[in-house]
Amino acid sequence: MQRWRGLEDIPQDWGRSVVTIGSYDGVHRGHQLIIKHAVDRARELGVPSVVVTFDPHPSEVVRPGSHPPLLAPHHRRAELMAELGVDALLILPFTSEFSKLSPADFVVKVLVDKLHAKAVVEGPNFRFGHKAAGNVDFLREQGETYDFEVEVVDLYVTGEAGGGEPFSSTLTRRLVAEGDVEGAREILGRPHRVEGVVVRGAQRGRELGFPTANVETLPHTAIPADGVYAGWLHVADEAMPAAISVGTNPQFDGTERTVEAYAIDRVGLDLYGLHVAVDFLAYVRGQARFDSIEALLEAIGDDVKRSRELIEAYEADSAPPA
Repeated sequence: MQRWRGLEDIPQDWGRSVVTIGSYDGVHRGHQLIIKHAVDRARELGVPSVVVTFDPHPSEVVRPGSHPPLLAPHHRRAELMAELGVDALLILPFTSEFSKLSPADFVVKVLVDKLHAKAVVEGPNFRFGHKAAGNVDFLREQGETYDFEVEVVDLYVTGEAGGGEPFSSTLTRRLVAEGDVEGAREILGRPHRVEGVVVRGAQRGRELGFPTANVETLPHTAIPADGVYAGWLHVADEAMPAAISVGTNPQFDGTERTVEAYAIDRVGLDLYGLHVAVDFLAYVRGQARFDSIEALLEAIGDDVKRSRELIEAYEADSAPPA
């Protein structure tokens, strides 16, 4: 997949293409429907597919300080889009000047002059241009003028966890913030992931016999509610079953909120300075303060046991038939 940052990165000889535009934070199942439709349509037309997205999130420019928690950094979104068969990803720097582009100017500058759109695929609530004045009806009108089709993909509706709402990043962020990582997984189509570099903490886990990777998360990351979770610690190409703690460590009067992952049944790991990822599979229990270190150790042992069981059950259910 080609990756471009800014309109100037687009090859001068770029031909016609099928385009979809959006923040696509999380690349959840609703996003996947739209992107896959664009990829399939591009193949039908014999042209490349392009996803257009923005950095930073438009809300941070339009309303400074309102940057939403992010479900996935751009490099992760690119990986997920590549898996869906996208041919090119265009990240547009979202500046104050760019935010003032009218919908008509956006169409001409991006879709017509640079990407030579043959078709544009969007969800029903797509808005674009200055003050989000453009919508799919306006896009269709522009398509008649500039010779591109507009196709709208309806978003599926979530199940019980999402309360019957359409798939959305906003709903996913709420579920993550509430600690409902199972509900978030239903919308994302995979476990929610947090990334960052392993840094040195108080090293109490090592002293207690459960050494953890203390992950310094990326800015604006959507972090689950305080508690203990089952999941995986990803290091390079290896996924290790893990018991994950999120919170301030009240047992030792901590004040800084951290994400720490204990790789189950692994010893001698030296992860300091490495970029790792943590996947949240299931909620185990809330954050708590115990009466003694012994009680804490017993709880951690139970957490590890329960995490192992949840991971093994999930992997058994997810395994392809023999």
